[in-house]
Amino acid sequence: MLPNDPMILLSYVNTKLRDRDASLDQFCDREGAEEAALCAKLAEIGFVYNPQRNQFV
Repeated sequence: MLPNDPMILLSYVNTKLRDRDASLDQFCDREGAEEAALCAKLAEIGFVYNPQRNQFV
């Protein structure tokens, strides 16, 4: 289950992308998360996924 608080979610996702997953697709598959919903939630606090950096910035 992913964290509900957007800032904690950001930290969790970026940590997993850095340490474990090679892409956002891989993260979402492993976590059972919907990519569009995850991106929308983090966009609400001003973050977008950067595939070159493999993190939300």
